[in-house]
Amino acid sequence: MSRREIFHPDKKVSTGHYSAGLIVDGWFYVSGQGPLDMRIGQPVRGTIEEETKLTLDHIDRILREGGCTRKDVVKCTCHLADIKDFDGFNRAYGEYFGDVKPARTTVQSVLWNGIKVEIDAIARVPQGK
Repeated sequence: MSRREIFHPDKKVSTGHYSAGLIVDGWFYVSGQGPLDMRIGQPVRGTIEEETKLTLDHIDRILREGGCTRKDVVKCTCHLADIKDFDGFNRAYGEYFGDVKPARTTVQSVLWNGIKVEIDAIARVPQGK
């Protein structure tokens, strides 16, 4: 089994004992990401749309570090602090992925430090990368 750890290129402080991403035998697992300022490891507060976009931007950066794009994502698990934010979250999420969206699970969860959204992703690494 081949394993390669992937880091967020802007992350300057530790926010826990986990890999931002891990590529295992051609599958790319991106850990749950939230709306954080990666320089200081603290939340960036905003609307659900703003927090979702920042969270997806973090996933995008990690995917690129591992040779993938959002088009390679096959599954996301999304956690909302308040399921009433679903419509705004869904609009921002839909804009990010475009026409062919990955499979998705969305649940309401208690999230760290008042963030509104956390998303993890699974992608397939293109052959030759």
